[in-house]
Amino acid sequence: MKRFPLAVVASLTVLLTGCGAGEPAAPDAPPPAPEAEVVTSADHNDTDVMFLQMMVPHHTQGMEMVRLAEKQATRPEIKDLVAAIGVTQADEAKSMAGWLAQWGKPATADPDAGAHADHGGLPATNPEVIADLAKSTGTEFEGKFLNLFTGHQGAAVEMAQRELKQGASGPVKELADRIVKSRTGQIQQMLTLLGQQ
Repeated sequence: MKRFPLAVVASLTVLLTGCGAGEPAAPDAPPPAPEAEVVTSADHNDTDVMFLQMMVPHHTQGMEMVRLAEKQATRPEIKDLVAAIGVTQADEAKSMAGWLAQWGKPATADPDAGAHADHGGLPATNPEVIADLAKSTGTEFEGKFLNLFTGHQGAAVEMAQRELKQGASGPVKELADRIVKSRTGQIQQMLTLLGQQ
């Protein structure tokens, strides 16, 4: 019991010493640390970081499927679609890696899926499914690709919607908004192409 009052007295002494002197603070005194932390945290938050760290490998896996489609698809509509997707995702990947580097964060998230339960988990396509896709040809390949990539882009929409609700970085949220709009359009286009098979 004696330590608690002593701690209170010590705290009050420190506070009153700083306030009671009436002398102006030195003009070149650095700002207090909490204010600097507020400025930094207003720039981005953990949701922004996690979104980017989850999207980087998601884009990498998407580009793997796009490269397969560039080689193995035969319909011009699919080739045109994957060419556009490839350009878009390459540009997005550069931006995402740049923000993470600027913030001093690793480019990818913890591979432990349990670490991402609050973020919806790591939305990855099973590598065995991609390997099976790579072995397919012709119409079979196109059907598998369109089905697989529709789900892949749907996962991107879900991650981007979470970023829009919980993120803090203006530029990252703008990217998330573009992802929602572009991927939703791509999904509709792929469903139309599936219906034409």
